[in-house]
Amino acid sequence: MPNYIVETFYTCTFKIVHKLNELSEKKLSELNNRNDGKFEIIDIKLNNRKTKTLNDKKSDPVLSKSEEKKIPDISTMVNEKITNLNQLQNLNETDNENIISQRANKKINNRSKMPDRRKGYIQKVSIGDHKIYLHTGEYDDGTVGEIFIDMNKEGELVKALMNNFAIAISLGLQYGVPLDEFVDAFIETKFEPSGEIKGNDRILNASSILDYIFRELAISYLGREDLAHTPSINKTSKDRIESEDEEDTFLKLVKDITSKGFVRSNYKDKLVDLSNVRINLKSKK
Repeated sequence: MPNYIVETFYTCTFKIVHKLNELSEKKLSELNNRNDGKFEIIDIKLNNRKTKTLNDKKSDPVLSKSEEKKIPDISTMVNEKITNLNQLQNLNETDNENIISQRANKKINNRSKMPDRRKGYIQKVSIGDHKIYLHTGEYDDGTVGEIFIDMNKEGELVKALMNNFAIAISLGLQYGVPLDEFVDAFIETKFEPSGEIKGNDRILNASSILDYIFRELAISYLGREDLAHTPSINKTSKDRIESEDEEDTFLKLVKDITSKGFVRSNYKDKLVDLSNVRINLKSKK
């Protein structure tokens, strides 16, 4: 049977961190009622220790076994408190990671809107008796960001469907869907009108309107020569063009103001001879 009682007193120092969007008296007064703070144990120190004799009747009465069981184990309590605080801290960290992940996904899914004044081109072709006008819009770096499709001799239903289809493709491009995905999805689709293509020097026939449109976009913006029916005129190595372009300031300016889709990346082949024209590239002070 134990003869002594030892009472040990600890001082635990911890902090709670809250993140606020704004600093005000109202927000500060609400902190005590919030349970979303981040707990951090700073220090645990031994404060005091007292001993009592169970057999000394004058000092304290002898505690019964039931009363002895009621005496709290301070070390166990501290350990439990630390464990609970660590669990709460891990939970808060997990919540913070989820919030950061959600914000990152939201940022990734943000729409890259087209510039108000943009480059692009219009391609007119005929499939049988049907005329198709493909309009493109480009970002400043030359990548395609929107398309419009106009047709003649078609009813209002078909025109509306094609217009809304073009809007859906445009939104996909602006939200980051690669053009390759659309090309792979719609190439070789088959429906009428189909057959011989007139008005395009690279595509001679198509199995459908969508097959033609995405062949045109793939050739013009992705350099997919495997989808073309005729070889490129004055075809040059892309790597050689890029390396030479880096040293050609004038060609860089041409790229900034020229539609990549219109020239199909062959900037040099489409240039007019301006060797006798001098351009002052220095900015005016």
